[in-house]
Amino acid sequence: QVRFVESGGGLVVPGGSLRLSCATSGIITSVFNSNAMAWHRQVPGKQRELVASITVRGTTNYVDSVKGRFTVSRDNARKRIFLQMNDLKPEDTAVYYCNHPNYPHTWGQGTQVTVVS
Repeated sequence: QVRFVESGGGLVVPGGSLRLSCATSGIITSVFNSNAMAWHRQVPGKQRELVASITVRGTTNYVDSVKGRFTVSRDNARKRIFLQMNDLKPEDTAVYYCNHPNYPHTWGQGTQVTVVS
């Protein structure tokens, strides 16, 4: 069974930083390394938003609102991805999820990020 387990969220003040981690299980290494991985976030009442993605070779893409502040990385050997979030803003408040496109309907519990003064 494929699982995604997100961690690292928390409560921070504006300008603060957090580092999110995503551990995967049930995905064989060749499949994990066959595609990009992505971080998404969701606010209650709104659609899930793609925040950042990273290909197997390390090419990254970000939504405009986080460019220059967030950095996505991956550890292919351990089948994990990470999201370093700096200069956090209140509008970054959301539940953050990771996902592999081979499993578009599989989502973890997410990790809550709250940015408040």
